[in-house]
Amino acid sequence: MKHKIITFGLAAIFVSSLASCRKFVEIDLVGKRELKYTQDYQNLLNNSTSVERSYYWPVLASDDIYGSDEAYLNTLSLTDANAYSWKSDIVGDNNEDPDWADQYKQIYLFNQVATEIMDSQGGTDAQKRNILGQAKVHRALNYFNLVNSYAKQYDASTAHTDLGIPLLTSPDLYAKLDRKPVETVYTQIIDDLTSAIPDLPEQANFNMLASRSAAEAILARVYLQMRDYGKALHYAELVLAKPAYKLIDLKQYKATPNSYPNILNDTEEIFIKSLRNSFPTLSLNPELLALFEPGDLRATLFTVDGSVFTWSSFKGKAYNKHRIISANGKVTNGPTLPELMLIKAEALARDNDRFAEAVAVLNTLRSKRFEDGAYKPLQAMDQQALLKIVINERRKELMGKGLRWFDQKRLAAEPGFITTKTRTYKGESFTLAPNSNRYVLPIASKYIVLNPEIIQNPR
Repeated sequence: MKHKIITFGLAAIFVSSLASCRKFVEIDLVGKRELKYTQDYQNLLNNSTSVERSYYWPVLASDDIYGSDEAYLNTLSLTDANAYSWKSDIVGDNNEDPDWADQYKQIYLFNQVATEIMDSQGGTDAQKRNILGQAKVHRALNYFNLVNSYAKQYDASTAHTDLGIPLLTSPDLYAKLDRKPVETVYTQIIDDLTSAIPDLPEQANFNMLASRSAAEAILARVYLQMRDYGKALHYAELVLAKPAYKLIDLKQYKATPNSYPNILNDTEEIFIKSLRNSFPTLSLNPELLALFEPGDLRATLFTVDGSVFTWSSFKGKAYNKHRIISANGKVTNGPTLPELMLIKAEALARDNDRFAEAVAVLNTLRSKRFEDGAYKPLQAMDQQALLKIVINERRKELMGKGLRWFDQKRLAAEPGFITTKTRTYKGESFTLAPNSNRYVLPIASKYIVLNPEIIQNPR
């Protein structure tokens, strides 16, 4: 049987074949030996350059973003414009898809760590199991991103047959790349996270490292996407009960935005991941901007007029949080405290017996987001109105992270949440209806040519 080669750019990964096996050499040359010691594997996971970047297409495709000015649209690269326009092909023939390639390259690294760590030298069993748990958490989040980008929305009635993505759990360069069902991918994600939890600390020394809280927070995100709101609530509340994570009061930074906390010191950030495009210019949808009430500091601090971009000014507003201080020059999209509060609020709002409890959760969050005198607590309301407010708060709080694209897929089956979207680019009009096949990103033709077992998504 002919072997199919994985074309994810895996050669860029540091692999264990770098060194000779000369047993008589007692001192290993730095950078010239194979992975051997327990700390070697931890060092791999400590390298944010190798493990932190996630996706970018879901950001451009989501209704967070909208360009009404040709000056902005002309700044988009061809591939970015294709994602923005929901094209049937994003990267073109014979080209890598960086969203797909980067995350699978990372998965290769995580698989290598998970496969080899227990046989490493110089560490205790507890240290090795901790590193194994970290690798599983990273791998689970990558697979969550991939399955929600390149496969259909999870549907309990069809997930066992809906095509998911290639599912690799060992560092095998010649593995078969057939697409496993969506249900199988989610099962792997949940198994990775739940099996990792017992061996991880409640909170890592640095929020770029995986922890028990990170695993639980991702599980809350996973179960929300599966529409299993009871389990989403359970895992969200586990993290929210921990005192280590605290809301930032935006009033403290209105006068001095450049004193906003560094990402590593941000008490809302549970597990740092960031967009593949490390410093994007994102033109925000006027529909999103209209949701902000007077005095909402998320609009004041985290958006900026397009005219400030002197190299390419445009009409409209752009996302700005990653530009407040230079040390935060990237858009994070790992789990955060506000996201978990909103997961809790949504789960409660969907509970016929407990929906009124969501108001208090929303008020706790919103009280830290407004100028003095502008904040008005939400009052009791009917269940459907409350649920719409929760979804709108998600849009405002999580803008620019790409999670809105996943929400659009998840909410499309419910009347009143997701409408048909229309965009114009280079004089051509594009539409995206709820539940459209275009909500599932195309798989790059290069991967299908080299690996015919990969089936393309319908367009």
